Amino acid sequence: MRIAILAFDGITALDAVGPYEVLQRVPGAEVVLVGESRGLKRTDTASLAINADRSVSEITSADVIVVPGGFGEQQVRAKPAMLEWVRSIHATTRWTTSVCTGALILGAAGLLKGLAATTHWAALPQLANFGAIPTSARVVEQGKIITAAGVSSGIDMALRLAGRIAGDTMAHAIQVGIEYDPQPPFDGSHQRAPAPVMAILRDFYTRRGLMTE
Repeated sequence: MRIAILAFDGITALDAVGPYEVLQRVPGAEVVLVGESRGLKRTDTASLAINADRSVSEITSADVIVVPGGFGEQQVRAKPAMLEWVRSIHATTRWTTSVCTGALILGAAGLLKGLAATTHWAALPQLANFGAIPTSARVVEQGKIITAAGVSSGIDMALRLAGRIAGDTMAHAIQVGIEYDPQPPFDGSHQRAPAPVMAILRDFYTRRGLMTE
């Protein structure tokens, strides 16, 4: 089973690495990092790089595609050739997935029209621009398309996908193997976070162009 994870400059590292850590443990999985070109892709902080071992011209089919997000996704959406690649791979997949603002790439490729979908809460309203139905959920499954909300939700999505591929027992074993048993010190929901926390975040995401006041 070939699992292709898209990599690009400005990617959010955990959007790709979280699903990678789960899916590379699925029996028979071959996980490949794919970029517009081969080589290192700097994350959205530029302090870390992810290596794309293959270029999009080398990968013409996949059983699974994972499209991560990050502030660099806007550059991916601006390139018709990249959107065409996403569409062409989607035509071959058993599962097409996204994490965080990777859903905006799927939307720009025309894959979410009429479908419920999720993304990072700050970008959720943008999904409607692509004909999707914005859904405030951690993971949304619509046929063979699975979208995950912000960053860490990619792990949840990948575990659900592992269950679809290899069965719940194997997926559970993977979860225990990576010791994914979250016990965070704070409530991570934007809907329940106190006003001072949200003020910091709204200012940050507004300055980065992800949301408007």
